[in-house]
Amino acid sequence: MSSPQLVHIPIARIAHARSGDKADWVDFGLFAWNEAGYHLLAREVTAAKVQAHFAPWLPGQVDAWPLPNILALKFVLHGALQGGGARNLRLDNLGKAMGAALLRLHIDVGAEELALAQKSPRRGWWPTD
Repeated sequence: MSSPQLVHIPIARIAHARSGDKADWVDFGLFAWNEAGYHLLAREVTAAKVQAHFAPWLPGQVDAWPLPNILALKFVLHGALQGGGARNLRLDNLGKAMGAALLRLHIDVGAEELALAQKSPRRGWWPTD
């Protein structure tokens, strides 16, 4: 039996993010477009992967919580703002910019899984419908 063909994608293809910052941490909500996408996110986007993705800027830990009832994952990045938004010299380091950066995290998924994760939950308003 052959293994499924894997596709290397940014998570922006199957999710969107909302984010914010407070004191010295950044809080992300990563939302799948549908249930198949949520299962991919829950399997592939771990606290360790998010920590590695932000390693150049992030000295602190990453906490993660699954929120299956709303097809989302919540991440909190501790120490992400180098003492707080007003205290460091990084340009545009606040939560909104980091939410966009999270969507550039790449994962490997099966081609069939990707097709399911990109299906519109409601016909007619999805770009690929």
